[in-house]
Amino acid sequence: MIYTTRFAAPVLALTVCSPGFAQEEERDDTDESEIVVTGEGLEPSLSTIIYSTTIIERENIVSSGSGRIENVLSNIAGFQQFRRSDSRSSNPSAQGVTLRALGGNATSRALVLLDGVPISDPFFGYIPLSSIAPESLSRIRVTRGGGSGPFGAGALAGTIELESAGPDTLGPIAANLLANDRGETEASASIAQELGGGFGVISGRWDRGQGFFTTPDGQRVPASARAEFDSWQIGLRAVAPLSDDVELQARGSVFDDRRTLRFDGAESSSEGQDASLRIVGRGNWKFDALAYVQARNFSNVVISSTRFVRVLDQRNTPSTGLGGKIELRPPVAEGHDVRIGVDYRRSDGELQEEAFSAFTGALRERRRAGGTNSNLGFFVEDDWDIGPIVLTGGLRGDYTRIEDGFFRAVDANNVLVNETVAPDRSDWALSWRAGASYYATRRLDLRAAAYTGLRLPTLNELYRPFVVFPVVTQANAALENERLKGFEIGLNWQPINEVVLSLTAFDNQVENAIANVTIEPNLRQRQNLPAINAQGVEGAVAAQFGLFSLDASMAYTDATIAGDVVSAPLNGNRPPQTPNFSASTTIAWRPADGWRLAGTVRHISAQFEDDQETDVLPSVTTVDLFVQLPIAERFSVVARAENLLDETIVTRNSGGAIDLGVPRTFWLGLRFGL
Repeated sequence: MIYTTRFAAPVLALTVCSPGFAQEEERDDTDESEIVVTGEGLEPSLSTIIYSTTIIERENIVSSGSGRIENVLSNIAGFQQFRRSDSRSSNPSAQGVTLRALGGNATSRALVLLDGVPISDPFFGYIPLSSIAPESLSRIRVTRGGGSGPFGAGALAGTIELESAGPDTLGPIAANLLANDRGETEASASIAQELGGGFGVISGRWDRGQGFFTTPDGQRVPASARAEFDSWQIGLRAVAPLSDDVELQARGSVFDDRRTLRFDGAESSSEGQDASLRIVGRGNWKFDALAYVQARNFSNVVISSTRFVRVLDQRNTPSTGLGGKIELRPPVAEGHDVRIGVDYRRSDGELQEEAFSAFTGALRERRRAGGTNSNLGFFVEDDWDIGPIVLTGGLRGDYTRIEDGFFRAVDANNVLVNETVAPDRSDWALSWRAGASYYATRRLDLRAAAYTGLRLPTLNELYRPFVVFPVVTQANAALENERLKGFEIGLNWQPINEVVLSLTAFDNQVENAIANVTIEPNLRQRQNLPAINAQGVEGAVAAQFGLFSLDASMAYTDATIAGDVVSAPLNGNRPPQTPNFSASTTIAWRPADGWRLAGTVRHISAQFEDDQETDVLPSVTTVDLFVQLPIAERFSVVARAENLLDETIVTRNSGGAIDLGVPRTFWLGLRFGL
């Protein structure tokens, strides 16, 4: 279960792993003349042993209680979505992810990559979690702290790297089919074949169901609706050798996700079409060249919580993201691993919505808003291996540009009601990170790092107002870039061969942190806070004793708003939606090949709904179970339980109006080939 680097101590990060890792590494008998394609990027640099890093291996990825990627990532304490809802029962635009309690709004402060490609929505910045099928992945690497390498301008709180699985992992054919006690279904399948010197993979997933009532019994009305969901995703991936040490990787995917939230007619949809090309060279001069394009759309209908009629139809939000990177690793000198490169990201989109009277149903306003954000980054990083010491240092320069921004509203007669034309602006920003790791003993590694980071406001934050009735949140075209500075110290200790311990203490500050600031009881605006300070401790343990394994993590973070804004005294308040403690423990038993029994306990402490600290989301402890029993060649029975103890999970509390998370849910089905 636990693997090590060239040091006798652990990979200088806690590793949540599976026996499959050792199998992937057994390549000693490969004929050197044979061309071997991996479908992966360049190997991680040595800097990964210096920063607080966690790896989740495939066995843990495909054995969660819910079968959802957010459930898998929640095993890492400190991982946080904006709300506690999963991707079946939340508004997609609220699916921002972050690390280290640096949340506070619905935009991602963590950079999420799939095979090296940023996957956040170009307009909103949320992560399309329902488009990621866990069973299609081989490994997840989570690195906390500001990033200054490729696409580092989005890695304010850290980086989450998702790696797709190939034929060696998936097998020629694999499939899942499960149903739960509410009649909802989950189906997925993949076909993976070697093609010449490369391979191809086709995969798909379809989730559908009537959902559960997110509204508590005592607050339901005739218009209350279940959180119905219907989402599907299809992906195609091909990898082919161009020479002995150069391979071409191509991928494309389409997804569609439709949900209902709270009331009949309160429907949202998100859809996307993504494509990327990547060329990876593993010769003397290593390189990684990538280009991608994303086409996305989002719609949302808002229903009045008092009259239960349509008051807002965000009918269309088309957006496009495109970008790429070129990274070189020249053979500079022995002991040095140098990375030099440039990356580019561009996002543009436009909101198209209509507002209606809650009393007459007549059209009141037509609104349009949008713009273009772009980022050009140059980076250089060097890892220097000096025996028991590894040093790393990196610089990144970013040219950011915000342009063509506007908001325009006209009434039913096309008479101008409100218009904002935002001035174009641009800026240069320098980010850096540096650190060191010391191999103190055969079983102990010490590490320290410091870093800065950058995040642009999204088009959503700049230009799109939104309503969670009756609360209106205004956009703000004058928002400034967020800046991170922080440091951390940590250790990794392997007291005995079967146990790896990791401990990290950190101090991070986000200047100009963007939050939804309360102006009046039912009115908020996105504003730059002076800063969010977050100091805390992260701990983790991974252990393997015979057939039993244990993976546990915890995070305690004292996060506070530093300073007041013009409209509200906030100094010393905890950022909204931010718990100060979270923990997760998974115990698994694998008595034979193909068998797995696992139980996961998670705890999240209380958090506040908003910046005024008036409405509380109580602490919650949940238990999930997973069982896989082989019944025939390549066939297994799978049983899962979500929230086994039926804990009440409060995901929203707006003046006493409550939304709830997933109740106790049982799943049963068949798995083939996984």
